[in-house]
Amino acid sequence: MSEIRETVITPKKGLLEFNLAEIWTYRDLLYLFVKRDVVTIYKQTILGPLWYLIQPLFTSVIFTLIFNNIAGIQTGGVNSFLFNLAGIVVWNYFADCINGTADTFKKNENIFGKVYFPRLIMPLSVIVSNLVKLGIQFFIFISFYIYFAFKGEVGALGWQIVFLPVFVFIMGLTGLGMGMMISALTTKYRDLIFLVQFGVQLLMYLSAVMYPIALAKEKLPTFLGNMVSYNPLAMVIDDLRKILFFGGQDFAIVNLAFPFITALLLFFFGLLLFNKTEKSFIDTI
Repeated sequence: MSEIRETVITPKKGLLEFNLAEIWTYRDLLYLFVKRDVVTIYKQTILGPLWYLIQPLFTSVIFTLIFNNIAGIQTGGVNSFLFNLAGIVVWNYFADCINGTADTFKKNENIFGKVYFPRLIMPLSVIVSNLVKLGIQFFIFISFYIYFAFKGEVGALGWQIVFLPVFVFIMGLTGLGMGMMISALTTKYRDLIFLVQFGVQLLMYLSAVMYPIALAKEKLPTFLGNMVSYNPLAMVIDDLRKILFFGGQDFAIVNLAFPFITALLLFFFGLLLFNKTEKSFIDTI
């Protein structure tokens, strides 16, 4: 006689509830959503997955021409194209995470209204699927890094590169937290979604993607310089460059404390809004 399994669905007891056991139970569904995001996004395009490579490479070339060749921004002896590519690859992961999760409820309202599964699976699938894109782009970065290293246009690689997963974790958790907050707000304020891409683009210029933080402190007015200096995203990108190009000079593990704590706070606040919205969004969306 076959075993009868029974699943009891109960409402969340707290707004900060994060049931890892339940998410693990639905890991196959998470895998299917990740596979869908990776396979279908460029399925009917001519170049397909090559778009993963074209976007950061072309953006790096444009940034190099405009900010380094025309504006004369110095990169401390590092090849300017490689300097920009490092910032863009890391920034793209954050931007893709926040853009992908910002419209979770609206984009998946048909699925949410028909079947039960942990709603957090959706934004988590975006974070995981973007890791695949990040891996491909980082592989391209490593290829250029080796090429320019042989030409002597990059500095020493610091042993602190072992903290790379921590940098990725901070960027992904920050994007997830902000994305969940926005997704909760867009169930009532639909026009907010139109501001997301513009806001992310504006935030990029305040996150030291195409210049060093030290240059921002020197050239920008005090107010703007402080906005860049205390931007946790800018701190992560700048510290990663110190490890990749300058042998970890001026980098200490404690440097990650502020971005890490900020990412955790954003995640928990985003989780609170996400869980609160989950209870009633189907009636308002």
